[in-house]
Amino acid sequence: MTGKEYRKPTEHNMKRRSHMHDYSHSGLYHITISTAKDLHQPLGQMAGRLDKPDGDSEAPHVVLSPLGQMVEQELTKSIQQYYPMLKVLDYVIMPEHIHFLLVAYRNVVSRSGRPTHLGQVIAGFKYGCNKRYWVMTGRGLLAITPAAEPNNNPAAEPPGTLREGPGSVLSGLAAKPAAAKSAAPPLFDSGYCDVMPIDEAQLEKQRAYIRNNPRNRLLRMSNRSWLLPQRMCVETHLSLRALKGYLLRECPPSQMTDEVWLRISELLLVKDGMIYCDRYGSDELLAKRLLPVVCHRKDAALHDMQQQRCMDAADEGDVLVSARIARREQIIMAALQKQTYPVVLIADNGFPEIFHPSEEKQTLCAAGRLLLLTPWKYHYRKADEGITVAECKTMNCITQAVCRLRDDWWT
Repeated sequence: MTGKEYRKPTEHNMKRRSHMHDYSHSGLYHITISTAKDLHQPLGQMAGRLDKPDGDSEAPHVVLSPLGQMVEQELTKSIQQYYPMLKVLDYVIMPEHIHFLLVAYRNVVSRSGRPTHLGQVIAGFKYGCNKRYWVMTGRGLLAITPAAEPNNNPAAEPPGTLREGPGSVLSGLAAKPAAAKSAAPPLFDSGYCDVMPIDEAQLEKQRAYIRNNPRNRLLRMSNRSWLLPQRMCVETHLSLRALKGYLLRECPPSQMTDEVWLRISELLLVKDGMIYCDRYGSDELLAKRLLPVVCHRKDAALHDMQQQRCMDAADEGDVLVSARIARREQIIMAALQKQTYPVVLIADNGFPEIFHPSEEKQTLCAAGRLLLLTPWKYHYRKADEGITVAECKTMNCITQAVCRLRDDWWT
C-alpha cells in the first residue's frame, strides 16, 4: 500500500487554518469557540425582547450562568494577563458558544519569551476554563503527563498545543494540555474558527455581527420554522434521470462528462430518485405563483423587456425565483428586492449543520420577503473556487422545476 493510498481523505470544516498566514505575528482575529456538543447551553440563557432597542435593559441579551461568568472572566482578564500583547476588543458569550475579536499588537510570545502562535493561546484559554469548570462541577483537576520536546515549527503543530517547560505548575494560560489525558469531560469542543478582517469595512461587519448575536438568536427563536434550515422538505418534481437528460442537451460534451455527472448526482439531495431542496425562510412564498428568472445570452437584446415583465408580475403578486448566476439575473433580483417584493433564491451550496446567513438575509426571511432553497448537500468550497457550467445548468433546471414553468414564460 502506497503512502497516497494510506492517506485519509481530507475532512473539510470551518476550523481549518490558513496556510498563508503566520499565526504568531501581529494581527486581528475573530474567534469562535463552541462548547462540547453534549452540553446543553451551559453558558447562559437568552432573555429580552425584540421590540426593545440596543441599550435598553430589556433588549435581547444573554443571562450568563455561573459557568458563563467564569468564561467571561477568563476571556477578559486571563488572556491579557499571560499575553500582554493581546487584547480582546469585542466579545459575546452565547448559551453554547463565544465570539470575540482578538488583536495582537505585536508578535505573540510566552512569558518565557518563546514565540507562540494563536493555537497555543486558544488552547491555554480553553484549558484555564476547563480547570475551573472541573472544580465548579466537582470533577477535580486534570491529570497531566510530561509534554513532548518543543517543536521548532509551531505552524506545523495542531492548534491547541501549549508549551511552557516540563514539570511547571499548571495554571490557566500557563497550562500545558498537549499531552493531557483524563476522563473529565471538557467544557469546549475541539478546535476553533478564526476569521481575519482585512480592512475597516470587514472589521466593522465583524463587530456588528458580534454585537447583534443575541438579537439574531432571539429572532431565530421567535421564528423557528422560518429561521432554521428545514431539511428535504421542498419537492422539485424533478428526477435525476430527467436532470441528466437536460444537462446532456444543454451542456457541451466537454462540460458534461461521466465524472461531472457523478459529482453532481452525489451532491444533490435525492430521495427515491427525485431531487429535493432544503429551505430557510417562509414556506408561505411557495404557495404563490412562482416564476423562474433565467437570463440567456441569446436574449441580451430583450433583457430590459424581461426585467419589466418580472417587475409587472411581482406587482401582481407573483414570486420570482432565481439562482442569480448570470449578471442580468442578479440585476433583476436586486431590483425586485429593492422594491420590497418577496423573492426565492436558489443557493449554490447546501446549508451546513449550523447555518447563519447574513443579517440582512435573516431579517428578510423573518419578514417573509425571502426564501432560500438549496438542492445541494453542504460541501467545502475554497473562496476562489467557482461553479461549473453543468452545476449552473443544474440550478437553472431546478429553478424551473420548483416553479413548474419554463424560463421563457416572459416572451
